Amino acid sequence: MKRAGVLRQVSDFSDFGRGHWLRELLCQGEEPSRVQSSPDGQHLLVLQKTRPPPLPQVVAFQRHGIGGADLERNWQQPQPALVGLLFLQSPVTLGSWALALVWEHGRTEVWHFVVAVGWQLLQTVELCQGARARIVSVCSQGASLVWCEERPPLDAHSDMSKCAFRFCVCTRALEVGEQGVQLGTVRIVLHNSPEYQVLAFRQHIFLVPAAAGFATTSKFLLIWHPEKAKLTITAPSAGFIHSKVLRSSSESDFRKLLLGSVGLLSGFAPLDIHTSAVSNSGGLLLVSTKGAVNVVEPDGTQRHIFDLEGGPLTRGSPVQLKTFGSILACVLAGVLYLVDQNSGRLIEKKILGMKEVHFLEFLGEEDSIQLLTQTGIYSFSFSKPEDSSRPEPCLVEMVFEEACRYYQRRSLSSSKLTVEKLKKGGVFQAPVALSAILQHSLHQKQKPAQGLQDSYAKLLSTMSLELQSYMSLELLKTCVVCAPESEVESYCEELVEQEVSRVLHSDIDKDNLTYLNSIFASFPKAAWKATRSCLQLQQNGDGLLVARATPEVWKKVLGGPQQEEVGQNGVVPLFELICASFLRFKPKWLPGFVELTQQYVSISWAYSSKEGPEGRVPLYKRALGVLARKNKRSEADDEMELELLLCSKRPKAVLQALHLLICLKRWQRVVEVAEKFSKLSPLLNKEIFTTLLAEFAQHRELDPYLDTLWPLCPAELTASDILTVVLQHLPHSQEDPVPFSSEGNQLTVGLLKPLLQRVVQRPCIQDEMYSDALQSPTFPPPTPPREH
Repeated sequence: MKRAGVLRQVSDFSDFGRGHWLRELLCQGEEPSRVQSSPDGQHLLVLQKTRPPPLPQVVAFQRHGIGGADLERNWQQPQPALVGLLFLQSPVTLGSWALALVWEHGRTEVWHFVVAVGWQLLQTVELCQGARARIVSVCSQGASLVWCEERPPLDAHSDMSKCAFRFCVCTRALEVGEQGVQLGTVRIVLHNSPEYQVLAFRQHIFLVPAAAGFATTSKFLLIWHPEKAKLTITAPSAGFIHSKVLRSSSESDFRKLLLGSVGLLSGFAPLDIHTSAVSNSGGLLLVSTKGAVNVVEPDGTQRHIFDLEGGPLTRGSPVQLKTFGSILACVLAGVLYLVDQNSGRLIEKKILGMKEVHFLEFLGEEDSIQLLTQTGIYSFSFSKPEDSSRPEPCLVEMVFEEACRYYQRRSLSSSKLTVEKLKKGGVFQAPVALSAILQHSLHQKQKPAQGLQDSYAKLLSTMSLELQSYMSLELLKTCVVCAPESEVESYCEELVEQEVSRVLHSDIDKDNLTYLNSIFASFPKAAWKATRSCLQLQQNGDGLLVARATPEVWKKVLGGPQQEEVGQNGVVPLFELICASFLRFKPKWLPGFVELTQQYVSISWAYSSKEGPEGRVPLYKRALGVLARKNKRSEADDEMELELLLCSKRPKAVLQALHLLICLKRWQRVVEVAEKFSKLSPLLNKEIFTTLLAEFAQHRELDPYLDTLWPLCPAELTASDILTVVLQHLPHSQEDPVPFSSEGNQLTVGLLKPLLQRVVQRPCIQDEMYSDALQSPTFPPPTPPREH
């Protein structure tokens, strides 16, 4: 039965962060936008060359965005133009990738995306070695960049024939690893050559002559095989011509390469190329200005596929090419052509009615084609008649819900779990079970119905990041097992960081909390580094501790099971775990961390809310509890207790810290604390001043600081109040009082005189109140009218 094509919308950009802006970018601009999708299919990068500054010309949009820094880059004259948006595969981590932005003058920015953090600039490097070099075309092959650069002659009046051969083709390794970006040495593949457009596949590079190239050199193509160091010359009109292995730099000279083939090449017609692209099988797809579609295989042979309708093509008529399995998809003037590559038969022709169309990489079925337009993402797939043996769509919905809820649980079972078993058992084992469901239940040979397909695509797109994380984790576990003893520690640190990050992004129940306790006990240093990384703790320029953790992570740190919920089995809450880590590895940061958590609590929970962490036990008391559990007490611990009490800014804690400082007889610090915290509230000011006045009455240690203490006197204290406090706290002498004692430690009226003068000379609050009434225009006030 003949397959029928179905075009349906799978996204209206609402599943992308800033989706409305993505729609606006695609609808604006005179020239067509250039759109690329990331290798994992979770990001779209839009390049617009005609955007006026300061609007961004390169913008990244994330599917199912979870926040973090965005990627927006713009430039204007005289800054060189952007010539390449490339994705580099990391040779260290499986499935990891980075984005390279390559400018015309060789400057390259390497970016990578981190979940919950966003886009980060790893490094800026220079590809070209010469200051006058200009890149005209660039592509990526694995972890290497290949480009064609122009090297202008030093003499401006050089011969035109020599100027045509002022280009060279270069390659350079650019590896992105854990230590940053490593740039290899430049290797020249071809020098003294005309201008080429470079197009990459996994094993070879196509060199296509530029449209404005020299007449003699625009009659053939070059194919470079890096692994074999072999360069192949081929002409679409004649097929394979010549192949040569380049063993030295002298053999890489373009003119010497063609010496044996000049006579043969001179009789060929110039190339007629309107559009070129690389197929998924490694061939070079060429569309001529007459509409003929041909493919050049890696061995140099050529084959005709299909002729597009519509007559001659102009430069302003863009053609989109993409292969999906054995199907070639072409979009020309809003018409989609689907052609069988093997037979050249037109499978289907469909009018899209859309001005601008881009092909996207599709991570699902092989013969499903994804198109990006100004209104959304559409999928074109072939359907068959209904089949009653298919799983019901509601089962997939149940799988989706279970996966979202229980995915973070690790399963030791390797048995395959089907949708039917999931329905009967009511349990979900992940991630092995999720992989089994995707592979053995949903991805069947018989294509599911449309409703099932929607849920399947949603499930895949939502869980792809978790699957990638799981695969990276399994690879890391393998590295730990196989690594030499000298590298085990570094691998263990990375493993602990991934596990701590995973748990912090999941629900912190009793099991996960017990697991975290075991991690912190077994790998304390690695757990400390993981905590710093997850909370993004660092000191700013003023030396203050700052954290850039997401609100979700803060809630996990503060809102997990508390001590009364976990029992007395040695398991402590996550906040106490982190505080103990601070005390062990970075004690000076602990008060700053407690202060940061209090700031977050004040924003997220109402004051004294029972749901929040402050509604149970104050955070500073929880941190003090961790400090009290230390085996040995030192002077540093006393100082830490003071800092924790003061950082809370609670009246009782501040007064407790003040009494502790008085017991330690650190009078300079006593005065500093009093001066700082008296400004918080009038009630606290009165308590602090009364406490210090009582100390002043008992000894003479505070006498050098009286000029600082007396201005702290509250406005409501009168002279009689002050004398009452002083008399109540005068030291009791066992001897009879002597009017003129020779001892200098007794309180005298002269010491109190400045304070009493300040209080007496201060206007009374009641007098001010009555003076306002006396200044009223009518005194006494008129009698109110009587009510009859």
